[in-house]
Amino acid sequence: MIDTCELASSLMDTPILTMGQRTNEVMASIVIPLTFLAGIYGMNFDYLPELHYRWARYALLGVMTVVAIGMLTYFRRRGWLGGTDGPDEE
Repeated sequence: MIDTCELASSLMDTPILTMGQRTNEVMASIVIPLTFLAGIYGMNFDYLPELHYRWARYALLGVMTVVAIGMLTYFRRRGWLGGTDGPDEE
């Protein structure tokens, strides 16, 4: 027989676990493209033309910042971040 206290506790934990899984999916979506960019430029290729430009590192950091901010903005508007239910909520 199932203990009522355990059942109630597991039912209370379900929304928290679901929210944690959703947060992990969104954060992974943000980190994966940045990791890809850092991985490409972290390799020791001699034939990447950007490696010989003085401002290439800052340009890459700028692109990574724009990508991260763009994705955060998109996720917030979709209601995936910030606790809103979507763009229709006012």
